[in-house]
Amino acid sequence: MPKEYVVIGLLALAGFLIGGVYSTWKTARGLSIALAVLVVVAVGGAIAWLV
Repeated sequence: MPKEYVVIGLLALAGFLIGGVYSTWKTARGLSIALAVLVVVAVGGAIAWLV
């Protein structure tokens, strides 16, 4: 599998997680912060995989 597919998949996952952060921010701050941490991990993984 080319590494570009993995990078695109991780960035897509980060996009879905950002949507979750946005939708849960007003109702469940703890879950929203946990999702934000996962966004950072997914983007960091994509960058690390690309390099």
